[in-house]
Amino acid sequence: MTGKPLTILGIETSCDETAAAVVRGTVPGPGEILSNIVFSQTEAHAPYGGVVPEIASRAHLEILDGVIERALCDAQLSLKDIDGIAATAGPGLIGGVMVGLTTAKALALATAKPLIAVNHLMGHAMTARLTHGVEFPFLLLLVSGGHCQLLGVGGVDDFRLYGSTIDDAVGEAFDKTAKILGLPYPGGPAVEAAAKTGNAKAYDLPRPLLHKKGSGRADFSFSGLKTAVRQLAQNHVRVEDVSASFQRAVIDILVDRTAGAMAMFRENFPRANTLVVAGGVAANQAIGAGLARLCTQEDFNIRIPPPRLCTDNAAMIAWAGVERLSAGVVSDVLSVSPRARWPLATRPG
Repeated sequence: MTGKPLTILGIETSCDETAAAVVRGTVPGPGEILSNIVFSQTEAHAPYGGVVPEIASRAHLEILDGVIERALCDAQLSLKDIDGIAATAGPGLIGGVMVGLTTAKALALATAKPLIAVNHLMGHAMTARLTHGVEFPFLLLLVSGGHCQLLGVGGVDDFRLYGSTIDDAVGEAFDKTAKILGLPYPGGPAVEAAAKTGNAKAYDLPRPLLHKKGSGRADFSFSGLKTAVRQLAQNHVRVEDVSASFQRAVIDILVDRTAGAMAMFRENFPRANTLVVAGGVAANQAIGAGLARLCTQEDFNIRIPPPRLCTDNAAMIAWAGVERLSAGVVSDVLSVSPRARWPLATRPG
């Protein structure tokens, strides 16, 4: 099917966004987003300071059909115009994943269209091809609420793991820091906003694993940083200063670990020099600026999708469907199952 523009309906329900989108294009992109509908459940989960799985899955079940209908309407297409149906099959909250994948299965069976079960992390990884037409190979920094990884991406099924978090993901550290400081949910944007008027040098917070050499030189750790913020918050502190100091520590860690991964990436792909930053935390402008400075020093090009495509959405899932269907990869509708865990890496770095 290579060469023919593919039109794919994407469905995303792995966490607390109910999303559907229609995307059209050919690899390596850029592609065209014909519609991208995202219904956020933030208000429903805000009183709890985090996502409640039961509330999330119930909301997906109640509104997904309407979200899909709107995505098709905005794209001015019907299901007969679609070349395939892509849905997140994991990783994620298993109840939500089940809702989206089961709905996609029903649509695929009813329309005799191919089903493409998509790894949610692959959706994030391929977004820069949708938006910028980034060629393989590229170095990927995947930073979100549940994931923090550095991978070399050699192809649609070639993900080489250089480093990952040994405890908390960076997005989780942002959310927990916000909760400690009494900032609203979601925590990441709240900490970033508070940091803008804070003194980033006010508090000398720890940078776990900074400058680590040898094995694990691209791994992350954020648990100690989060604990330090909790201890600091027991005293009288200025929230803006703690937020800025925390964010600066995170940037230092991400830059240091990415620099280590760049050396590993060059060993695998000597002529490649593109860094892609993906996931919800990639929307943080201060982090993007820090990584941009690193790329200038290391002679790398940096590609970060627009903020609306960094957070969970269905356009990235639809584009991952374009990637896989173009390679002739489809899923068996009856046997494919939802997964709470689904590692992206296909080989060690």
